[in-house]
Amino acid sequence: MAERITLIEADQAPLLVRHLFEGGDPGVIVRALATVPELAEVAVPFIGVALGPGSVAAEAKETVILRTSAVLGCRYCVDAHTVVALDMGLGAEQVRALRDVTSQPPGDEHGNGALVAWVDSVAAGRGPVPDEIHAALAERFAEHQIVELLVTLGATVFLNRLCTALGLPTSAATFARLDAEGFGR
Repeated sequence: MAERITLIEADQAPLLVRHLFEGGDPGVIVRALATVPELAEVAVPFIGVALGPGSVAAEAKETVILRTSAVLGCRYCVDAHTVVALDMGLGAEQVRALRDVTSQPPGDEHGNGALVAWVDSVAAGRGPVPDEIHAALAERFAEHQIVELLVTLGATVFLNRLCTALGLPTSAATFARLDAEGFGR
């Protein structure tokens, strides 16, 4: 699928969002959001907080992001976050399992099975999360962490829809890394 909008280049950036381009190319998501500077000024910091460091371990957040992206079929986000997950130290088999929505990844010593079941229920489900799935998650995470995980998941859903609906392209560097790691297209 081709891009469905013209992404903003640094030399075209409206005054309100020029600071987002100061460190070089901010990536296609920011370049897309910059088409509406008033939204970019709010959305970019929110995304940074929602997906960034918090009270939940980075590995758990990345599990939420990658699995949500796989459940919702966002090729851009699955590709990008496969690389992020590998860089964080998640093993290739764990990453493959998170990408494979046809099966439930096995549980592990970190309790990711409960987290993945919860992500699957929230991202793909309708209505409330079943009590048994919430209870399993609550054994591992405190209430404030569950809220943080839910905001991470919600921000990921937003980004998945943005990237998919606009046909945002995966970078050549990401494709090269995926190929090098054995994650074909």
